[in-house]
Amino acid sequence: MGRPREFERDVVLDRAMQVFWSRGYEATSIRHLVDRMRIRRGSLYDTFGDKRALFFAAIDRYDRVVTAKLLAALDEPASGKDAIRGFFRFKIELALEPRRPRGCLVTNSAAELASRDRGAATRVGAVLAKIEAAFHRAVVRAQKAGEVDRARDPRALARFLTSSAQGLSVMAKAFPERAVLEDIVRVVLAALESRRIPWAKSST
Repeated sequence: MGRPREFERDVVLDRAMQVFWSRGYEATSIRHLVDRMRIRRGSLYDTFGDKRALFFAAIDRYDRVVTAKLLAALDEPASGKDAIRGFFRFKIELALEPRRPRGCLVTNSAAELASRDRGAATRVGAVLAKIEAAFHRAVVRAQKAGEVDRARDPRALARFLTSSAQGLSVMAKAFPERAVLEDIVRVVLAALESRRIPWAKSST
């Protein structure tokens, strides 16, 4: 089999993404990839380069497919607080889908690689920055609507929510139970609605 046709690229890339997502980068071999992608080794190298380049392409694909859906929930034309609640509700549903790998590819990659691979750190950081920016927009909307105290720093809240979302992904790997995940989200949303969190002081 030669190089895949252009319209097939995303199909095989989605399969590679699933392998990295379920196994992690180090535990994934070229053999794992070509078997799951259903292409020859030469086609993999011709189309994507080496394993590391394919991994980065898989991260980018995850961003376009999975992260984009989560960001769309945050940018819904609803109230800011409802959008944040919808984001976490959607994240729980994704985490509990039986055919999906557990956790989040971005979170998994951050834990495995970000501290020692500058390229991985850059890509993971870019995705997290998008999520933080979307949370920030939602928090600002919520503040303008009087749903969140305007005295609280929206950037700090956005970072807290981003961290909470990634932590939820980690918990979903170990405890893929709706009650557990909903308990976590309930506390996160309660913290958002609280008038003051002592450690969330303004950074400006």
